[in-house]
Amino acid sequence: MGSNSLVRMLSLLDLFTAAAPAWSSDALILALGTSRSTGYRYIKALADIGMLAPVANGYYTLGPRIIELDLQIRHCDPLYKAAGPVLKKIASESALSAILCALFSGSVLCVREELAPDSPAHLFSRGQRRPLFRGAASKIILAHLGPHQLRSIYAKHKATIATSGLGADWDSFRENLAEIRRAGFAKSVGEFNPDVIGIAAPIFNKAGQILGSIGVAGAESKFNRDDVERVVAIVKDAGRQVTDRVGVIAVGTDRPARAVG
Repeated sequence: MGSNSLVRMLSLLDLFTAAAPAWSSDALILALGTSRSTGYRYIKALADIGMLAPVANGYYTLGPRIIELDLQIRHCDPLYKAAGPVLKKIASESALSAILCALFSGSVLCVREELAPDSPAHLFSRGQRRPLFRGAASKIILAHLGPHQLRSIYAKHKATIATSGLGADWDSFRENLAEIRRAGFAKSVGEFNPDVIGIAAPIFNKAGQILGSIGVAGAESKFNRDDVERVVAIVKDAGRQVTDRVGVIAVGTDRPARAVG
């Protein structure tokens, strides 16, 4: 199977969402845009390795092999493991929900969370992706990408960047990100959920490249100025701790920011 065919086959997995968790073979083939014989071959291949599971009346759902792979990641992923104790610590110290995120191509992926008892509804959670331009967890990562990556991103997403408040032109975009870098943290309020404040700090790999972010989120109504300053200090220290822990791991943390933008 050629690389293009493999990519097309694996793209079937992207069709399964919370809103559409089950698909008929006919609907999968139609969405894929291939011949019926090719579509059936792809579906069978994914089902044979457990990535898809057949259910009633010719429908399929995501398969049990994905659950196995998720367990493997929880045991082996260096960022997930390095940040675990730190997430628990900052959730306890701040009394807020703590979130770990990783740069994933042109988006930010939630890798792990430690939820507070009164956590806001619909908080960013493991497995969810968000764009680079909204939310503290994303903006702190964006601010630490290289100049060439940022120029490429700006050229492709000028309108979105302007509406996100990051800058109406290249100079203001660059300066806003430089300000975030200098501060060492990013803060956002209500960018995904009303009355939810997010504060995030960067995590770097051992080569000094941006790897992800760690932060907290909670109801803005519970914060005053002193609270924000205290939580910022906790989060920035957490970012340094995870960076240090990642730095002693020999394998798996040198993930380049490929295809960002």
